[in-house]
Amino acid sequence: MAQLKDDCFAFGGELTPLNDALAMLRSRVRTVVDVEHLPLDECLDKFLAENVIADRNVPPHDNSAVDGFAVYFCDLKPDAGTRLPFTARIAAGHPLGRPAVHGEALRIFTGAPMPVGADGSQASGPDTVFMEEDVKIEGDVAVFPPGLKRGSNRRNAGEDVAVGSVILTKGLRLRPQELGLAASIGRETLCVFKPLRVGVFSTGDEVVDPESTAPEGRIFDANRYAIKALLHGSGCVVTDLGILPDNRETIAAALKLAAQDHDMLMTSGGVSAGEEDHVKSAVEQNGSINLWRLAIKPGRPIALGQINDTAFIGLPGNPVAAMITFLVVARPLIFWMTGAEDTGPMRYSALSGFDHKKKKGRREWVRVRLEDAGDGTLVAKKDVSSGAGILTSMVAATALVELDEDTTEVSSGDRVKVLSLSEMMA
Repeated sequence: MAQLKDDCFAFGGELTPLNDALAMLRSRVRTVVDVEHLPLDECLDKFLAENVIADRNVPPHDNSAVDGFAVYFCDLKPDAGTRLPFTARIAAGHPLGRPAVHGEALRIFTGAPMPVGADGSQASGPDTVFMEEDVKIEGDVAVFPPGLKRGSNRRNAGEDVAVGSVILTKGLRLRPQELGLAASIGRETLCVFKPLRVGVFSTGDEVVDPESTAPEGRIFDANRYAIKALLHGSGCVVTDLGILPDNRETIAAALKLAAQDHDMLMTSGGVSAGEEDHVKSAVEQNGSINLWRLAIKPGRPIALGQINDTAFIGLPGNPVAAMITFLVVARPLIFWMTGAEDTGPMRYSALSGFDHKKKKGRREWVRVRLEDAGDGTLVAKKDVSSGAGILTSMVAATALVELDEDTTEVSSGDRVKVLSLSEMMA
């Protein structure tokens, strides 16, 4: 396992713009996990640890794109119908078994290999395929209409993948289509990065696990369950470390022990300078922490630190702020530590369906529900309740409108950038 730089989370000073913060993180954070070779069936959502180079063409041979008849183009009359006897059939997976000769038509089916010519190569064989619905059959003779172009309905070897080409690049997160492409060149296994091991815990004497009733003065722990789910969606192996009491020594001991077999520890709340905020001092007792204040809303502040070689992230305590900060800061960091190259979500365009004012100099995300205006135009509708502690607003939302540092006001009908929550949580 590669080590983190001692100062990889060392920031400070004034509020840091998000793009600057992410750029600094990207320059300092490295992959910390080892690699493993896994069967394709176990590679979904893993990050590829090496380039995949094709050692064969796909398709491996020229083949027919349709059900029809394969002929030599030079056997066709340019201005009249051509009559040719059809002499054999070629099905997918069953080559003709002999060279084709001029003056014959061959019944061929989709995906079947094009027949070879006299020299044994496909290049010298029939070069054109008629669709069966365009051909008239009279006994054992096929009648071909004029006008078809040479090479029609023929797929060339290597049309999809050419031997020697890089078909999948290191750092790519593997989706079903990438697994299918790897299988198409005969790969049974892939070299992937192992998942990041993340321990998640909550602190606070007032926090209890969900049950039928909460004792007087207590609250149910929503954050830990949301964070665990977000981590699973990011491809991590997650350990639930439970709830720790408001006691610095207890928290410090738990952190020290958990750091021994995790790549990252994560919590929410408890990292401010309050009298009962013990997480910050517990981390510093075992390592270091830097309170990194970002120019964002919601989500300020976020704590980044280290316990030996184990990264620590302290998310804000409000549930909405914790989730959004995870998506825009923690998730890219997790991906980089897991070997990913590209972590940025797509930003789409929509019309604002609300009026909103914000401070200049900070980036802000507004929870919205995307609706179709009826003509295919997306409209972002904002819920009335939008506080950082209103978790129901995240349930109602399908996207986030992202307002950059220079924006101070948005009016209904303005063009805005939106980020899909389902895409960011996948």
